[in-house]
Amino acid sequence: MRTFTGRVITAGSTRGECVVTRRGFNTLATYFAGIAAADPVCHDQNNPDLYRKQIGGKVLCLTQSIGSTTGGMILQCAAKLGIAPSAMLYSGHIDSISAAGILLADIWDGNRIVAVDQLGEDFLDAVRDGVEVEIRSDGSVLVH
Repeated sequence: MRTFTGRVITAGSTRGECVVTRRGFNTLATYFAGIAAADPVCHDQNNPDLYRKQIGGKVLCLTQSIGSTTGGMILQCAAKLGIAPSAMLYSGHIDSISAAGILLADIWDGNRIVAVDQLGEDFLDAVRDGVEVEIRSDGSVLVH
């Protein structure tokens, strides 16, 4: 087991199965086709790491989000519909798109997506799809 410690964006303690991408996570492309159907699967054909994989309820391990400012609202809507990741773990600094969506989901709707950033590049080397992680409210992430 390895432990990584990052900066807490939205605190929480949770466990979950990872889905991992080293490419930018485009929230609009991921959810746009499936938001009306409340589909928790990634629809972004330009992200082969995630395409057609279930991300709803999973721990999404990533570098950053990409895309337009609409992405924050899409992430907030996905959380409201129950199809967002349960947690988002960033190897570097969280981006403004993700931060906006995560904070809006929490503040407006009470739908917390646990988020920790600055976990380091080694973090993405340690996690794989299907690996279970435990996230603690102090920002530590245990990779099982």
